[in-house]
Amino acid sequence: MEENLLLDAIERYRNGEMNDQEKTFFEELRKSNPDIDAVVAEHSFFLSELERMSDIKSLKHNLDQVESKLISEGAINTSHEKTKSKMIYLWNRYRRTIAVAAAIAGVVSLSTATIISKYSESKKVEVITPLVDNKLNQFEHKLNQIEHKLNDATAPTATVKPKFEANFRATGFLVDGKGYLITNAHVVDKAKNLIVENVKGDQYYAKAIYTNDTTDLAILKIIDTSFKKVTGLPYTFPKASAELAEPIFTIGFPREEVVYGEGYLSAKSGYYGDTTSYQISISVNPGNSGGPVINKDGEVIGIISSKETNADGVVFAIKSTNIYDALREVKKSDDINIKLPTVNSLKGTNRVKQIKKLEDFVYKVKGN
Repeated sequence: MEENLLLDAIERYRNGEMNDQEKTFFEELRKSNPDIDAVVAEHSFFLSELERMSDIKSLKHNLDQVESKLISEGAINTSHEKTKSKMIYLWNRYRRTIAVAAAIAGVVSLSTATIISKYSESKKVEVITPLVDNKLNQFEHKLNQIEHKLNDATAPTATVKPKFEANFRATGFLVDGKGYLITNAHVVDKAKNLIVENVKGDQYYAKAIYTNDTTDLAILKIIDTSFKKVTGLPYTFPKASAELAEPIFTIGFPREEVVYGEGYLSAKSGYYGDTTSYQISISVNPGNSGGPVINKDGEVIGIISSKETNADGVVFAIKSTNIYDALREVKKSDDINIKLPTVNSLKGTNRVKQIKKLEDFVYKVKGN
């Protein structure tokens, strides 16, 4: 529930403006969510103190009116000293109440803001969904088991490579043909074993050599001896920000086969104004995390990371400019020199040809 809607609901509840159905729903929500119940209690107290201050102000106004009437009728002395004495008396009489009310109002306001902030932060996890496929479908799992049994039955035991049983799938793509890939940090978080797989079905063991939870970026290194250096990466990485409404596309692995999607840049910042991300309008699903976001000129402007669960097509992508910072950190700590591609062969070609060139450099990332 958004902050403004919550506060509006609290006031309607206090004022008896809710119908029976709304009142029942609101009371059940308070019972089931301690954070919301705390906000209701704090805000109700805050409103009570405001009403109390309003009563004090109203009393002062009434006293002023009575005084004016008595003066006009000649019933009291109008000297400056008398008026001053009356005001001093009133101040001394009510200043403690006013000061306490003001202090409480300030504290309650801060408490309410803090609770709402914590509540909003806790809801962020529910609103934003990482695009990792943690529920590989049952048919695929059964197929893997059958394939594993067939391999065991038909091949000599000494030459059979152990079958990798993955429990999640996402996407990554090469940034250096020597076997370095980019994906999201949340993809490899807590993964003990990783493999990457190209569109031809070739699988290679990999490991994370860099992760950054703040930018949600991870760099993987293929460590499989069967991997051969790849040349001709067709895309480049711009250092300038992308433009609003710029058309973009992505390819990734929400399924076992590569899937294409297209859309446009809808905001230059991510969720809650996150400056490390873009908001893009595109159709994606679990498994797309770590996929490249590419503009019409074949430049990688971002990396798919998450989507908003309660809005269609609202997706967030880490800005590719963060990759430069990641590479500097890797070089500094591990003395690894990763060289980004400098030649863009996608520019000026139609979309079908662009995808044909891209497919060989975008990988499934699986792990357990």
